[in-house]
Amino acid sequence: MNKWLNREQSLLARNAMNKYGAGRTPFVFLIDFLSEKPIVIPIAECAAHRLFFIFPESQVLPGKQEPLPEFGKFHFKPISERTYKRAFKAVKADMESGNTYLANLTFSTRVLTNLSPEVLLGHVSSRYQVQFEDLFFCFSPETFITIKDGLIRSCPMKGTIDADIPNAEALLRSNPKEKAEHNTITDLIRNDLNIIASGVHVSRPRYIEEVNTSGRKLLQMSSEISGYLPKGWHSELGNIIYKMLPAGSISGAPKEKTVEIILQTEQHRRGYYTGIFGVYDGNQVDSCVLIRFLEQNPKGFFHYKSGGGITINSKMEDEYNELIQKIYVPLV
Repeated sequence: MNKWLNREQSLLARNAMNKYGAGRTPFVFLIDFLSEKPIVIPIAECAAHRLFFIFPESQVLPGKQEPLPEFGKFHFKPISERTYKRAFKAVKADMESGNTYLANLTFSTRVLTNLSPEVLLGHVSSRYQVQFEDLFFCFSPETFITIKDGLIRSCPMKGTIDADIPNAEALLRSNPKEKAEHNTITDLIRNDLNIIASGVHVSRPRYIEEVNTSGRKLLQMSSEISGYLPKGWHSELGNIIYKMLPAGSISGAPKEKTVEIILQTEQHRRGYYTGIFGVYDGNQVDSCVLIRFLEQNPKGFFHYKSGGGITINSKMEDEYNELIQKIYVPLV
């Protein structure tokens, strides 16, 4: 287990997941970036915890869903380029010293909106939707892991480009920085899976998906890495998940040192952002990485958290623009 995860809370969550899995009890798991406040509960208790979700094959919805406001408002002022540059240079300095070769750098952006977490559920276009109390709403396109019939799959997402750019897909595939970043994460996830599975291989390399944003579209590149879990994996579910945390696509490589750099450099606490949420139905698992993330603090202020991967070949202006590009809500 990564040394930056909260040891006591991680042990409690891991044991609960193992217990529910051994009993084939359907449950959900919500684990924040550092596993400081993990939640593992039977699916039947989701409503009582105000934890709702919409997944491709399962959902738990509130008894009454809030309607969208007649006129949705979503305005933001991004962090200054100067602020971003300072953090970017700090990460690059660590790369030049050989401490990391891929780091995911993220920021919080203040948002003025009337689209609260309770309102957004069911009203956005996304593979995964998760709402927890009035604390956050996440509409993630990224699968963390799935398990079906003993086959475990992970689909790290690295590489983004505006779909309206001419020859966007070809440019994304041929970009040396994006290719290096994607290959690094693919290798990291493959190594993670090798700890818990056999026959690990890249089953679907560098495929492109279109993601709808507010008023435009992005192309994002992913790879699928697969392997086979041993018999009896249900009772080891917590151990399996925790051996892969934090998720490689939102931390970096080498993972442990890069998380240390992230904690030293970033100017916000990630909390549940870049954690994971998953569903076990008694037979199989589906889960997502908590990116595309709108958070409401106790004072009622909204912040949108976003970021991207930095490599030695990254250009500050490009990474700054990508961070801004990812601030959106894809209403339907």
